[in-house]
Amino acid sequence: MSIKLYNTFTGAKEEFKPLNAGQVKLYVCGVTVYDHCHIGHARSAIVFDVIHRHLKTRGFDVVFAKNFTDIDDKILRKANTEGIPWKEVGEKYIGSYKEDMKDLNILPPTFEPKATDHIDDMIRLVESLLEKGHAYRVDDDVYFSVNSFPGYGRLSNRSLDEMMAGARVDVDERKKNPLDFALWKGSKEGEPFWDAPFGKGRPGWHIECSVMSAKYLGVPFDIHGGGKDLVFPHHENERAQSEAADGRRFVNYWIHNGFVNIEKEKMSKSLGNFLLIKDFLKDYHPEVLRLFFLATQYRNPVDYTDKSIEDTNSALQRLYYTLTRTYEMEKDRGIAAKQFPEVADLEKKYYDAMDDDFNTALALTSVFELSKMINRMLDEHDESGYPSALYARDTLLSLAQGIGLLHDDLTAFSEKEKTRHLVLVDLNVPAIERMIEERVQARKNKDYTRSDEIRDLLARKGVLLNDTPAGTDWRIKSVVMAKGENR
Repeated sequence: MSIKLYNTFTGAKEEFKPLNAGQVKLYVCGVTVYDHCHIGHARSAIVFDVIHRHLKTRGFDVVFAKNFTDIDDKILRKANTEGIPWKEVGEKYIGSYKEDMKDLNILPPTFEPKATDHIDDMIRLVESLLEKGHAYRVDDDVYFSVNSFPGYGRLSNRSLDEMMAGARVDVDERKKNPLDFALWKGSKEGEPFWDAPFGKGRPGWHIECSVMSAKYLGVPFDIHGGGKDLVFPHHENERAQSEAADGRRFVNYWIHNGFVNIEKEKMSKSLGNFLLIKDFLKDYHPEVLRLFFLATQYRNPVDYTDKSIEDTNSALQRLYYTLTRTYEMEKDRGIAAKQFPEVADLEKKYYDAMDDDFNTALALTSVFELSKMINRMLDEHDESGYPSALYARDTLLSLAQGIGLLHDDLTAFSEKEKTRHLVLVDLNVPAIERMIEERVQARKNKDYTRSDEIRDLLARKGVLLNDTPAGTDWRIKSVVMAKGENR
């Protein structure tokens, strides 16, 4: 087994070789806790959750750290807007973030440090950079001198002009170089501050991740991750200050996930086209968002549209319905699963895809091929093939759950989808049951015209009826597909 991953630093796909055999040390930049999380945050969380899960599946002990930025200009502005202490802002939105991650079935990291719990460590790092000539003071501010670090710009592979254009830097004529960035910000009237040998103030944004990653993972560590928007300046600055202070390589592999676009336009709070995770989950099952993101290889951008989400929702329903069919078939039969080669081939293709830079888009083709295979076997109603169908079902479940899918209870999933669908088509369960009862009575009276009218009316609303010896049950059309359709 060999895992390859794309290293942003080298711009190439490389074989992954952990520093310590059997262990992976992973750091991912977390959120600045001043608001509820949007689906862009969800993509990063899901991408690195899948990487976390796959590394564990492949037998690695994963030590995973992900931080909270709980002191920042945005947090202070939010505190003023909401009229609450800045610390309460952080705690409020850390709680909101954790609710979202639980709803999205994100495995918790090993460590979730907060920036404000590590101020003393940050002060020591700033002191070290001052002593080594990589930083300088301007009043109570301290800046990192990019000219003191010859490799600056190598991670983002940008020219000086590109870095100047892309740097999120305050206009400050006191800096020696416009690209120099703040390690420590002198305190302003009414702002929180900490005492440091170089003046009262608070840390700059970039310094915190250098400190917390080193504290929990050591230096160097294996993988540093985040969104592509963090490559420059955040990760470029992290790398510069860490390697300048320590004199060693900071990270062996850098991984970055692509952007989320909304209707082909980059998602941005400034444009007002962002969607909160909490709002998405009011309308859809959490696994819809996961499946939507996993259908695109993590490094590529993904375009969120209403149609793409509805298509993903239908695809997820088909997977759950496949499982439901197998459990219904298996009930009271006492069948034992039986292995066969075609399933093993698909399983190998899945792992080959995941080992090749966590290519979930390709891995999912094996999952859906297994689903189609199972449905073909059940449609044939040949009991000799049922043991193979169960083996395929167990494999399907194992692979899907390895990337965080199909974890919900089947009945619970079906009921949630029924409720969501009926709200959309302005129906409810009692209304459907009354119509079914009317249809039953019409059939008893041999009024087949009325019986067919009711069936057709419900079908147009997306409700399919199934007449059985025990009575009539019903399902949502997007869950059940007619025999011969492409599952």
